[in-house]
Amino acid sequence: MELEWHIRSVARSLDVLRAVNGAGSLSMMQIARRCAIPYPTARRIVHTLQQEGMLEREPSRKHYRPTALVQALSHGYQDHSGIVEISRPHLEALTRKHCWPVSLVTRVGQTMVVRDCTHAMSPMALNNYQAGATFPLLECASGHVMLAYATPEQRALMLRGATESGTPLGPSTRELFEDISWSETIRAAGIATRSNNRFTNTPGRTSSIAAPIIRGGEVCGALTIVFFAAAMRLSVAQERYADELIATARMISRELDELDAPARMVA
Repeated sequence: MELEWHIRSVARSLDVLRAVNGAGSLSMMQIARRCAIPYPTARRIVHTLQQEGMLEREPSRKHYRPTALVQALSHGYQDHSGIVEISRPHLEALTRKHCWPVSLVTRVGQTMVVRDCTHAMSPMALNNYQAGATFPLLECASGHVMLAYATPEQRALMLRGATESGTPLGPSTRELFEDISWSETIRAAGIATRSNNRFTNTPGRTSSIAAPIIRGGEVCGALTIVFFAAAMRLSVAQERYADELIATARMISRELDELDAPARMVA
């Protein structure tokens, strides 16, 4: 029982750190709500992270933000895949042309993680996301892409893991994934869509379209364009951006396969 309590405590602390890091700055109440934990628990975790030097309180208001020490957590991680370097010029090109922010997103466990994005350069970005921001696998367009292009066995494991982890689900999400035809629809269209995204810094105000990035015959991530939900209907956005998003994702996929070709020849 004591071991379970410690595991839950560590998991909640990591949730808080991810939430604050993804948003840039949050109040104690916002932290409690986003992490679905009691306010006293949020306060204890935040104070602990302050003592460890991971979070600090803003001087002018009761908001908490990550410190530079957070970067130390990634010093041992080396990304040899090249996906960020290859994708970056394509992300910037799409944003320069259409103004909307574009993200490169990959799956880590039951979440989709932003590996790179153009929110900082976009004049149309509602949120200033950075690499490391996370979204529930079952509640975002990029997550739907991962599920649709996964094998039935992989899909079953993802769905079971998401359910067991307590990932928050929308009212129609569970019913959606019980009908396998949704994945066939996504594959046929080459994209997944999500209107009025709920699990963002501004719930309901953005919609998104995602296209799969395929590497070695398997989906390894998604290219996502985000736009104001009030600016245009999802059908209009699909007509304007889907073809180019798909073409760009395929271009990134080809470049990744070309990068991997020498290694396959040696093997």
